[in-house]
Amino acid sequence: MTQPLLSELERQGHELTVAALPWVAPVYEAMAECKHVMVLPFSRGSLEWSKRRDWASTIQGQFDEAYVCPNSFKSALLPFLAGIPLRVGYTGEMRWGLLSHRLPNPSKQTRSSMVKFYLAMSQWASKGSAALHSASLVPKLTIDAQLQQAVWARFGLHEKQYIAMAPGAEYGDAKRWPEERFCELIANTERPVVLLGSASDRAVGDAIVQGVNALGFSHVRNLAGQTQLSEAMAMIGGAAGLVSNDSGLMHIAAALGVPQVALFGSSSPEHTPALSSKAQMIWLKWDPTYQPTLACAPCFKRVCPLAHKRCMWDISAQSVLARMRAW
Repeated sequence: MTQPLLSELERQGHELTVAALPWVAPVYEAMAECKHVMVLPFSRGSLEWSKRRDWASTIQGQFDEAYVCPNSFKSALLPFLAGIPLRVGYTGEMRWGLLSHRLPNPSKQTRSSMVKFYLAMSQWASKGSAALHSASLVPKLTIDAQLQQAVWARFGLHEKQYIAMAPGAEYGDAKRWPEERFCELIANTERPVVLLGSASDRAVGDAIVQGVNALGFSHVRNLAGQTQLSEAMAMIGGAAGLVSNDSGLMHIAAALGVPQVALFGSSSPEHTPALSSKAQMIWLKWDPTYQPTLACAPCFKRVCPLAHKRCMWDISAQSVLARMRAW
């Protein structure tokens, strides 16, 4: 979702280097705008003050401007310690002295899509004098063809002959379509299915495979945790389509132009949509025939606060299958 920001900064004449944590660096390596990707040597969620200070010292004097996409204190600390003159970002988490140019964080009621949220930072380009220009709001990634061929050979797959599904969601259970629904969908799908995700999604994938087998079918494989992110991206790029929750892999499919069905419940497709003309999004809050209406959505909670999660349970496998047939 930050790629349109990079595209606009490149259009304005900047040469771009992205500093990214290991689990997201492969996404930036697939962006044509990124001339360099620096993999940050930090642990997730840890301050690691001395390590950050030492790392920042290695890039002092190398950069004129920094655009800080995460809202955390830790992320704004790096360009500050590196002495980068122009440091742009949102007010966020205790960052008043760390950023030289701060944008006010919009409220949950008024915030636009995350792509526009990030893109707005480009108004500070050229030391704050440039106005925000129009830019494509459709992210675009490219996949290395050799890597893709290697992944297909490794798992015995053929281009466009399989369907990818991503049953996980990093933020929590409230964003996940139930395993039973995935089982029902796969049982009604003729093409081979591969389940993708991180190691934390492995248990969910195993439960889906067991459920599909119990229904008398065996055309699904759980590859969650068995691929690097770059390999999962290559598999999505070569699939006939992707079915997923609102997740990182959903956005990757959109940026690769892959047909997809994206399922929303506790989150909002108005805030984090799958930005692709080939994406079909299901959100029961949009359905005028669905009763009773979902006054609780979007709640943006990790676990359903009302304990029914009907925003996801009531998305039927048949409604997803009907959209898949358009592929």
